[in-house]
Amino acid sequence: MHPLPSVNEKPQHDFFWTLTPQGFHKVAYLEWGHHLNPNTLLCLHGLTGNSRDFDFLAQSLQKAFRLICPDLLGRGESDYLTTAQGYSFAQYMNDMVTLIARLGTHKVHWLGTSLGGIIGMMLAAQPNSPIKSLILNDVGMIIPNIALRRLETYARNDNTFVSFHEAKTYFQTVLAPTGIQDQEHWNHITQFGIKRDDVGDFRLSYDPKIGQLLMSESTASLHLETYWQAIKCPILIIRGEESDFLVPEILTKMLYFQPDAKVITIPNCGHAPSLMTEDQIRVVENWLKEMQNSDLS
Repeated sequence: MHPLPSVNEKPQHDFFWTLTPQGFHKVAYLEWGHHLNPNTLLCLHGLTGNSRDFDFLAQSLQKAFRLICPDLLGRGESDYLTTAQGYSFAQYMNDMVTLIARLGTHKVHWLGTSLGGIIGMMLAAQPNSPIKSLILNDVGMIIPNIALRRLETYARNDNTFVSFHEAKTYFQTVLAPTGIQDQEHWNHITQFGIKRDDVGDFRLSYDPKIGQLLMSESTASLHLETYWQAIKCPILIIRGEESDFLVPEILTKMLYFQPDAKVITIPNCGHAPSLMTEDQIRVVENWLKEMQNSDLS
């Protein structure tokens, strides 16, 4: 195999069309690295996140991997839907299958934060899944009700902000469990977490209707045991030490069904590790290199 040309070190912006009950809609994504690189990592954000959550990770890994970072419908640069019912697990799964097909690759590594990990579990559990390995960032086979309610509360916010500083303060409050300390990271989250509306105010860069996804689970925890037990590919679990999303009792049950899964705990962090710091990026990089070496053995 010939060496790949050098990369631009800036992401390429692209999109594809998806069909929803409300018609066709645009799903945006970023592509980092060289498009001919067969080592593909698909990174999917959490409930209120977007593709730019993975910028620091992608900048670090793009010389060795092709990274694909989509915006789910209702986030970032993707289209918003007119009704909340379209923001469903089934729609997200179908959209990601379309994206994988578009990439022209037979296998991908999957990195999912929170909701992105849930969708990854659902897809990895399917027969003949194209997911080669699965990295779950602070999410497991059971999502406790109390964690769901906390996410729903701020996911349904429709805040406006008069300044960047006011928006940054908001993110530092609602995302405090991530354990982020670096002001550069907070500035980055704020920059891509807001958009200007028609009157010049800043608004959150997601549709507040996405919070409706959780309402069907309003009286119970979310159970994904059937999916978890069916996964055949290698699994890495990244857990925030203080997480209310992936508590030790759930992790113990998960390892009973998937004893070969590897677990890395991030100290001084709750839900969910940002994957922006050097040490957290190395966790992902080392796993991917381990997967590459296992392919060669």
